[in-house]
Amino acid sequence: MKKYKAHIQYKTKDGIKVPGVTTITGELGWNKQALISWANKIGLDGMLANKYRDDKAEIGTLAHEFITNTLQGIKTDTSDYSENQIRQAENSVLKFDSWYKDHKLEPELIEKPLVSETHFFGGTLDIYGKVDGVYSLIDLKTGKDIYDEHLVQTGGYVILLEEHGYKVEKIIILNIPRTNSEKFNIEEEADIEVCKEIFLNCLRIYKLKTKIRKNDFYEFIKEASDDNI
Repeated sequence: MKKYKAHIQYKTKDGIKVPGVTTITGELGWNKQALISWANKIGLDGMLANKYRDDKAEIGTLAHEFITNTLQGIKTDTSDYSENQIRQAENSVLKFDSWYKDHKLEPELIEKPLVSETHFFGGTLDIYGKVDGVYSLIDLKTGKDIYDEHLVQTGGYVILLEEHGYKVEKIIILNIPRTNSEKFNIEEEADIEVCKEIFLNCLRIYKLKTKIRKNDFYEFIKEASDDNI
């Protein structure tokens, strides 16, 4: 059984299904060529791309659980993970801890799903709260680097937070590597308004695509407001 986090089904207060942040940012396709090159390399190395991807996703999920559970005082169950997955996830946690010990983190929301009743989308943020006295959104990434798509995703989370009354002064993306060969990167200079603007444009493209097939989501947003298309 795959242990990495399944896509959460987001719904409005009226029970209408809406897309999630990562689904919407998939409209960008900025990293498509890199993914093709990666899949080719994996194949040349004699590995199955899907199997490799699933393994890394499970490591990422466990690393997220270690960190967010610890912040909430919850013990993480690792019984369904291999020793190698646990070891790599623990390495990610060590990198997070090296950042954590140098900052004062006061979390208010952890792994919190939110839905926008204004823009009709949902998302689950990693951590929101004060970092050194500044209201911040913290996004945890366990890949090899921080990509532009990640910044756009945080734009969606900021929109969700602000709609629910939470102030966001800073975005912090922590790239917590799984192995010593991967770098520990931090992105904390992102322009919040630009990230939000790009995300909203991705959302508009997503909604326009539904117009081609006129599916249930299109019919819903068309009826809700002419400004949504």
